[in-house]
Amino acid sequence: MTSRSRFAPLDVVWRTCDAVPECLGIAHEPYGRCLAHLTPAEVAAFLRGLAPGQSLDLRGTLLSEDLITRVLDGVERRVGRARFDRAVFTGPARFGEVVFAADASFDHARFDRLASFYGARFLCNVSFREARFQREFSLHGARVRGHAAFDHVTVRGDALFGAALFGAALFGGPGNTRFQRASFHRAQFHGFAVFDGAVFHGDAAFRSARFHRAVSFRDADCRASAEFQGAHFEGAAYLGPMRIARRLSLAGVRACAPLHIDTGGCRVVLRSAAVLGRLAARLSDAEIDLHGARVAGLSDVTRRSGRLRVTSLDGLDADALTLTGADLRTCGLGGLRRPEGLRLRECVFAAPPGGLGLRLGWPPVRWWSRRRVIADERLWRGWGAQGSDGPAPDPARLAVLYERLGPGVDDARVAADFAFGAMEMRRQGSPRGLMRLLLSLYWLACGYGLRAGRALGWLALVAAVAAGAVCWAAGVRPPDRPAVQRARVGVVRPVASFSHAAHGLAG
Repeated sequence: MTSRSRFAPLDVVWRTCDAVPECLGIAHEPYGRCLAHLTPAEVAAFLRGLAPGQSLDLRGTLLSEDLITRVLDGVERRVGRARFDRAVFTGPARFGEVVFAADASFDHARFDRLASFYGARFLCNVSFREARFQREFSLHGARVRGHAAFDHVTVRGDALFGAALFGAALFGGPGNTRFQRASFHRAQFHGFAVFDGAVFHGDAAFRSARFHRAVSFRDADCRASAEFQGAHFEGAAYLGPMRIARRLSLAGVRACAPLHIDTGGCRVVLRSAAVLGRLAARLSDAEIDLHGARVAGLSDVTRRSGRLRVTSLDGLDADALTLTGADLRTCGLGGLRRPEGLRLRECVFAAPPGGLGLRLGWPPVRWWSRRRVIADERLWRGWGAQGSDGPAPDPARLAVLYERLGPGVDDARVAADFAFGAMEMRRQGSPRGLMRLLLSLYWLACGYGLRAGRALGWLALVAAVAAGAVCWAAGVRPPDRPAVQRARVGVVRPVASFSHAAHGLAG
């Protein structure tokens, strides 16, 4: 393949080589030709004029392995201002341990073989915008003090950025923080991409980047934000364990394979993300936003330590997502597309205001029980605002929501509270009439069959009233008079004898 066959005709800002019309190499005076088209004697003269720290301008030049090695040896591997824009490296380009004392640019360059910058030092800015790497690209152990730009690069082989350092921490000036970032906007990684142990003192921007195979950020350290908005992960993505100071943004990403997140102390944003593989997030002392996300398969978001606060679940469409140890006190659940696909384990929920409550309605006095409620009910009752921007809650919707969330709760007490909440919202949403009266009596008697203490209290009250009534009835009854025992006197009458009767007749 010719040196320029992959480039479309374009205008350049430098004087091009006179040897070949299609050659874009910068012309060197007094020859009027690029370094690749100089004679051996002219090349030797050019190399003799090099000195350590000297600037190099080889824009658009065709560079073989031998030629670039001789040039780097001529400056003793210490370059001043380096310009390799649109250069073509036909052989392995070995810039290992080279020190770039000023800005270095490789914009639109093409590397047909290995491109190695192992241990290189860029004391200022470096740019590889729209560079093409046909084989491996290694920046392992490199140090970049200024801004590093890799926008629109294409790496056909593996990309190795392990233990690299990006940013201006070495400057020591806080005013330069905004320039200390590494940008990989719309970069294409066709092979494995490894950022293990890399340190980003500024933002690490991978917006709309595409990873065709696995990518790893194990033990990476981002002192600002890691931005992956709109990125595409076709292979497995291992974002951690890594340290992020501010924010890990995965808004709008598309992950066709497992997505592993392990970080803490920052905000994790998954708004409108589509995770078609398994999502496994291990977070500590962090916040997570799942607004409008689509999560397929068995996935889980787990609190590793500290506090895990969920800020939004509105529009979340999850087949089977488990939240473990999440703080849901201010997160609305009314915007879930499939509440039955959510599993809640050891989560923290909101609670009604404790103590005695007075109001103008019926009943005028109420004692709120300490039960778990979702933030949507708190908003509807006016107990406090919640962070959801979903549909306004109403009792009928909340009753259905409680019922659909109940099977996914692992705690029996929370499940009972959700069942109570469903009945309570059904009662509150019922029109005034017989049904509401029956539900009110059901609530008052035994708490919808879920408050055994209330039923026992009523039973004790009824028993006490019955006992009191019996005692009262016994106390007002007149005392019985004692019966008078009358003595019975037996009268014994003598019986007339026959002789007396006969005597009488005779007389």
